[in-house]
Amino acid sequence: MTTDVAAHRPAAGWLAHAVMMPLAFVSIFPVWWMFVTSLRPENDIYSRLPWPSAPTLDNYAYAIQAIPVWAMLWNTLVYSALATAAQLLTAILAAYAFARWRFLFDRALFALIALTWLVPFQVVMIPNYVLVSQMGLIDTIAALVVPNLASAFAILLLVQSMRSFPSEVIEAAHMDGAGHWRILWRILVPNLRAPLAALAILLFISSWNDYFWPLLLTRSERSTVIQIGIQMFLTEEGNQWGPLMAISSLACLPVLALYAVLQRQVIDSFVKAGLK
Repeated sequence: MTTDVAAHRPAAGWLAHAVMMPLAFVSIFPVWWMFVTSLRPENDIYSRLPWPSAPTLDNYAYAIQAIPVWAMLWNTLVYSALATAAQLLTAILAAYAFARWRFLFDRALFALIALTWLVPFQVVMIPNYVLVSQMGLIDTIAALVVPNLASAFAILLLVQSMRSFPSEVIEAAHMDGAGHWRILWRILVPNLRAPLAALAILLFISSWNDYFWPLLLTRSERSTVIQIGIQMFLTEEGNQWGPLMAISSLACLPVLALYAVLQRQVIDSFVKAGLK
């Protein structure tokens, strides 16, 4: 019996690799093609070779001169970082309340928060625009951040993580005299690093890729985000694929760097979620 199981393990491993390798290729190929196209000269932009025959940085130089790329990247970074930090903070506090306390209408309030996650952004876009306009925040980074201070998805995810945390540890902390504030920041948050890291990346990417909200609120090139800058190379006169791929490559670098820093925690979180 044991011999049969051991004999099937290599076959299962080969089958898993046979499935995963094409999926990995499909996932990586568009990113690879974007970087390669960004390095092609204009007369070689439609080449089918998997690498540039004469690599050049002209597309990057043109894109940087055509639009304020660095200002757009900075605006996007500030917006994404502030929105992610605010959503994590509000989600941690709200999730602890829902996971550890029982109060009047707590289930109804939690259900309402879950329902807001199902409401499309386009439904609340105009009311949010009117609110931000009355606050005098149009064409500012604050206008992008204020309506995104809380995330229903983040609250739902962290509530499940906190509810699955061993209650014996929390009860022991209570017996040692620890209050709720100390339990949250000294016990729960340090032990939830993996789901918090995975959630931080998801929230950061969501803010980084945001397009419609900045398009509605920003007016000038120096106050907008990089996603609007990418769209500027798609014109009625023709698409400038070289500069477009160059600025898209620059836009990917911060997200890849963040994933590289938090890679261990993210993989650990996904593995534990799969085991559950």
